[in-house]
Amino acid sequence: MTAGVVELPVAARGPGLAGGLVTMVASAASNQVGAAVGARAFDAIGPAGVVAVRQFVAAAVLLPVARPNLRRFTWAQWWPTLLLGLVFATMNLSLYTAVDRIGLGLAVTLEFLGPLGVALAGSRTRLDLVCAVGAGLGVYALVLPGGSSDWFGIGAGVLAAVCWAAYIVLNRMLGARLPGLQAPAAATTVSAVVYLPVAVVLVVQGAFTWVSVLFAVGAGVLSSVIPYACDLVALRTVPPRFFGVVMSVHPVFAALAGLVLLGQVLAVHEWAGIVIVVVVNVLAVVAAQRRRPSGASGAERRAGRRSRF
Repeated sequence: MTAGVVELPVAARGPGLAGGLVTMVASAASNQVGAAVGARAFDAIGPAGVVAVRQFVAAAVLLPVARPNLRRFTWAQWWPTLLLGLVFATMNLSLYTAVDRIGLGLAVTLEFLGPLGVALAGSRTRLDLVCAVGAGLGVYALVLPGGSSDWFGIGAGVLAAVCWAAYIVLNRMLGARLPGLQAPAAATTVSAVVYLPVAVVLVVQGAFTWVSVLFAVGAGVLSSVIPYACDLVALRTVPPRFFGVVMSVHPVFAALAGLVLLGQVLAVHEWAGIVIVVVVNVLAVVAAQRRRPSGASGAERRAGRRSRF
């Protein structure tokens, strides 16, 4: 996983649009470079150790910003927050496990099926049916299932996609129940607490080294802090409908980061699968925006103002 996701009202147009789009692309690039940097620590502390440090970094950033008053949360606010925290914990671990086994480009592309599935769910238009079939073809081209396929790694990538879909649904729910960034701040804290035993075990085993910690912290900064700040700034000038389209570059950047930083060379069919999934997502986002009513409800607007860590 991938990128910080924040939607804010558009405050400007014109020259700010180009700068905002550039900032969002930079955010996507930072996110995937961070994932590649984190992968450098897998040999020492494993995917779980990297996720633990990343969650600690994310909580350290979000808590001072959102300042959620946890003691005043009602049960109606707590139970989806707890679920979201477990989703964070599972999503990041499954994604990094997939990265470790099948590579960054393939893992992020499979994870990307989560928001694509949410965009297509419940729709009955012909274009959405074409997009669903196209996504299936893209995944088939991506993995070319066979006897030598790493099914555990593929399954981890699909689990990350399911978690991302659950993240979207839970955020929509919490958008009507908690203001600002309180929900993701509290959920990230829950996830960080879940990973405390992992960190303790690694410390006792002496697995942490300065290099592995630096790589893991780098992953937290590049994949959480910088994307959050960039998207917060960019979406003051970029219409929110462009966000889903710009998100489509994540699988491409993941493949490039894996190639440059990790030496993960993709085959032609893998690049073809990534391109198909990216194109399908762009079509699905554009179609969804055309169908969306011009006036969103207050709950929908609040649900949009969220960060993904």
